[in-house]
Amino acid sequence: MRRKTALITGASRGIGRAIAQAYGAAGYDLFLTCLTSKQALQDLCTQISGAYGVCTHACCMDMGDWPSVQDLFSGIGELDVLINNAGISHIGLLSDMTPQQWRRVMSTNLDACFYTCKLAAQKMVAQKRGRILNISSVWGISGASMETAYSASKGALNSLTRALAKELAPSNVQVNAIACGVIDTDMNRCFSDEERQALIDAIPADRFGTPEEVAALALQLADAPAYLTGQILTLDGGFL
Repeated sequence: MRRKTALITGASRGIGRAIAQAYGAAGYDLFLTCLTSKQALQDLCTQISGAYGVCTHACCMDMGDWPSVQDLFSGIGELDVLINNAGISHIGLLSDMTPQQWRRVMSTNLDACFYTCKLAAQKMVAQKRGRILNISSVWGISGASMETAYSASKGALNSLTRALAKELAPSNVQVNAIACGVIDTDMNRCFSDEERQALIDAIPADRFGTPEEVAALALQLADAPAYLTGQILTLDGGFL
């Protein structure tokens, strides 16, 4: 029996790493990407392969570079699940942001999803099955002061999710997103202790979420009913 295959971007740490571990434990062969943490990604692949007996492939690359993404997909046969997790933030006033900084956020958070979704859709439509899951943010729903570019990229990702789900539903391909609240990852460790406490005070669950909680939902969505598509599922401890 053929093992299922998943592609997870931004998998060397945080949410992506937790998702990779969850899918490996569930018996998926994995293609994992990162931008710069090559050794950490290779170590993760070794750990997952040794623990669960699945095949893993570490790919250090820029997901916002179209030729690189094309090369990646040329080495993938059947693809059951695509998880777009790679993302970066930028904290600061929009008026102080350079066009280069804006483009970098959009390239990583939005362009990369277009590239992977385009190529994954071709495979999945031919297979008449597949799941695409985009890791988004509550800031894509409500917007966040000092994170305008990040909020804009995630808002666009939410719209992409809904629109693409309508395109692919006739081919039995489901497209959903998880809008994460404040998750305890490196991205949010830039805040001071006071800022972190202020965030916790605003969250009814009285804590940050964990990467493992995001991973658990991401794995559940791989086996969700096929009628669940075009949804932005908010995982935020009651924040919004």
